[in-house]
Amino acid sequence: MAKNEIKIAANVADTIRPNLKGANKHPGLQALRSVVGRITTPLLPDDYLKLANPLWSARELRGRVVEVRRETVDSATLVIKPGWGFHFDYQPGQYVGIGVLMNGRWRWRSYSLTSTPVTRDRLITITVKAMPEGFLSAHLVDGVTPGTIVRLAAPQGNFVIPDPAPASVLFLTAGSGITPVMSMLRTLARRNGIGGTGHVVHVHSAPTESDVMFAAELARLHDAHDGYRLIVRPTRTQGRLDLAQLSEVVPDWRDRDTWACGPESMLDDAHRLWSSERIQDRLHLERFAATRAPTRGTGGTVTFERSGKTVDVDAATSLMDAGEDAGIRMPFGCRMGICQSCVVGLVDGHVRDLRTGVEHEPGSRVQTCVSAASGDCVLDV
Repeated sequence: MAKNEIKIAANVADTIRPNLKGANKHPGLQALRSVVGRITTPLLPDDYLKLANPLWSARELRGRVVEVRRETVDSATLVIKPGWGFHFDYQPGQYVGIGVLMNGRWRWRSYSLTSTPVTRDRLITITVKAMPEGFLSAHLVDGVTPGTIVRLAAPQGNFVIPDPAPASVLFLTAGSGITPVMSMLRTLARRNGIGGTGHVVHVHSAPTESDVMFAAELARLHDAHDGYRLIVRPTRTQGRLDLAQLSEVVPDWRDRDTWACGPESMLDDAHRLWSSERIQDRLHLERFAATRAPTRGTGGTVTFERSGKTVDVDAATSLMDAGEDAGIRMPFGCRMGICQSCVVGLVDGHVRDLRTGVEHEPGSRVQTCVSAASGDCVLDV
């Protein structure tokens, strides 16, 4: 599944400004950025812009957390006011990169937007579930406070619903997989309401009803719109939904355009089922993580040639994580090997694709988010 590129250069120093996605659609804004950059040389434009507003930056997108709203015991919605340069022309279902300063280092992850672009308050929201292995996700849920300044990457992704929406829709979600679909539902409701009996059927699974994100809002949508039918499945009491029995829950699922997001096992089952019915073109999947092959090798020494930094890493650490841990501003996008935004040149040595185990040789271009050192190597970053 292809993703739109985020055009962010791999910066050796913070004085190098990235090209922002959509710049060609806003030439006036880019011209102003350029003028500000020239008249403040050799000092950074941000040295002056911060005096007026900390959200103004000539080289990056920023935002301020204005509210942290608890959704469930282990999830929360962050309401963010984007700064200068953020455009509200994203599509419902897309995700945004967010960088948070932790212990002197910027930690980056991508999260689905749960807000709708149809907004007057100029705010965006992401909803994060704290994962046991998720260092940043736990911090976003329990550690971030209103007023925190974050870095943002422009929205991207093609897990989106068109306008107008198909006549018959199925949303199949589980756990935090509901987050991109929430943006779609909110947008549909704000456009012209969710009209037409049975227009949208939404099957959502969670361990218990108290674990359902946006539970109250989903119930209101169900009551207010004849075109929206919500089916919640508590898996601790009813077990996981067997997609082979989907016809018992949604008899006409084959006739619906389907958007599915949730655990990898559910998405794999959906792909097999829709493919066996030869209707895979009606299935849209959003994966939050890349499937990795068994770890092999011992890693090696990674040299980031343009930054002049060298680090020793193991065979399970991605080149992107290694670079960011060394303080290098690595190019990034989806962080799961889909969008190609993190590709850099491999100058010397070998690296291994963490998903397939395939090794890449010198002279090739590699995805740093899903590649690890296979011996000593040199990257053009």
